[in-house]
Amino acid sequence: MSHQMFEWLREHRITEVECIVPDMTGVARGKIVPKDKFVSEAEMRLPEAVLIQTVTGDYPDDSMLDLTDPDMVLKPDPDSLRFVPWATDPTAQLIFDAFRADGSPVEVAPRSVLRRVLQLYTDNGWAPVVAPEMEFYLLSPNPDPDIPLAPPIGRTGRAEFGRRSYAIDAVNEFDPLFEDIYDYCHAQNLEVDTLIHEIGTAQMEINFLHGNALDLCDQVFLFKRTVREAAFRHNMYATFMAKPMEGEPGSAMHIHQSVTDINTGKNLFSNPDGSPSEMFLYFIGGLQHYLPECMPFFAPYVNSYRRLSRYTAAPTNVEWGYDNRTVGLRVPHSSPAARRVENRVPGVDVNPYIAMAATLACGYLGIINKIKPRDPLASDAYELPFQFPRGTEEALERLSRCHDLAEVLGPRFVKMFIGMKEKEFAEYFRVISPWERRFLLLHV
Repeated sequence: MSHQMFEWLREHRITEVECIVPDMTGVARGKIVPKDKFVSEAEMRLPEAVLIQTVTGDYPDDSMLDLTDPDMVLKPDPDSLRFVPWATDPTAQLIFDAFRADGSPVEVAPRSVLRRVLQLYTDNGWAPVVAPEMEFYLLSPNPDPDIPLAPPIGRTGRAEFGRRSYAIDAVNEFDPLFEDIYDYCHAQNLEVDTLIHEIGTAQMEINFLHGNALDLCDQVFLFKRTVREAAFRHNMYATFMAKPMEGEPGSAMHIHQSVTDINTGKNLFSNPDGSPSEMFLYFIGGLQHYLPECMPFFAPYVNSYRRLSRYTAAPTNVEWGYDNRTVGLRVPHSSPAARRVENRVPGVDVNPYIAMAATLACGYLGIINKIKPRDPLASDAYELPFQFPRGTEEALERLSRCHDLAEVLGPRFVKMFIGMKEKEFAEYFRVISPWERRFLLLHV
């Protein structure tokens, strides 16, 4: 453990340390240890299988994955040291990286996957710059999962109704909650930029300042925990499901992306005269070519595909256009220095590390293979054919055949991810839904 980390713990009188490793679903796994034990032994060990649990806590079939369940050596990333602002006693949190006994990264750890992709950019003298936007819903407490979700009660004593997109008063309805969220974010150095009310009932959006991809993924990962915790304290739920309610829009995690020169910091998506560069077009071409092949990274659950439907502010294809919100790849109006492409495909239910690695991998392959994009679209993209897989099974099948992406992200990671998702889908398929009981029980 570094001297600087030790001094931070001592200066802030930390009594406990949450030692966290993000798993493939984005759940915080790990241990909570007393500060003195952490100081004497900063590393920890956990079985590798911890990372590949399904969202229900089950595991892929050993016969398919040939997993011997070795221990990982988990080492703290000093840059991730932060407070846990809602804890009763002074508590710190640290995100850990996963290694094997020989010092090599564990390929299935989401942070390792993102680091692998970022290294490919570094090897070429490039540095991606990203800015995520996160949508989420506030809800009344819902302890019984068989009961549909409902919006929460605000400070007026009434539940929100109707469409209140961008309404300031609608945000003010939950002022005490958002004051806590901002305080918690400030205490954790989470660089949130703006807060708006989105289209859905009690649907909000938080934008992050642009920056380094790994750091932004850490912030998104911690932000989800933060919002849920703050909501609990105000007798609400906060959900990052992609499509939590019928008749309401889904929630996305849009990712703004550009690539800069690692030495000069100049935006490589623009030529010196300010025009779009070939790299910019190839990056878009890569997204168009590969995004439909790796949808499990952007739509990881059965619920995710409910969001991707026409006329609901969600994309149905990977066309691109300038300031066109009906396409999957939007290029906002900007100065040449700020030229970027917004990937509107990911739901907010993604693992941020995996989704970020995947979108940057698609763009990287476009640049390396000089993939030209189709012409930009100035019309309504919802009139065009649906370009994505229709559901989990088709998406996993297409991903299993996409060897180019597997080479960039790591073949073992992709194999493990597919195994985990197949097990998860099999668990889901066993459940008989209320729709089936309502319409089939006595009518067929």
